[in-house]
Amino acid sequence: MHKIRLNPLALKDLKAIKQYISIELENPTSAKKVINEIISTYEKLQEFPLIGTDLSSKIDIKTDYRFLVCGNYLVFYKCDSEYVSIYRILYAKRDYLNILFTD
Repeated sequence: MHKIRLNPLALKDLKAIKQYISIELENPTSAKKVINEIISTYEKLQEFPLIGTDLSSKIDIKTDYRFLVCGNYLVFYKCDSEYVSIYRILYAKRDYLNILFTD
């Protein structure tokens, strides 16, 4: 079983998602639900680290990022023999490639 490591940027992303849905969309109940769904989705990586799609199969850039789709969000991660490291959790309609490769 792999261990999950949440990068500080991914943690910041989760907080921003929760804040946006809670405050901007005025729906704290939905915010909790979305965050719980995202966490539940990436926790599956502990047992099945390769369930996500290889990002290189979608773009013309060689990368070891993989991603999971969770509703309107994409969870970007890398895995090795011991860890699944989650780097970013981004809204799918954003320019996530630019954010992922420039931040």
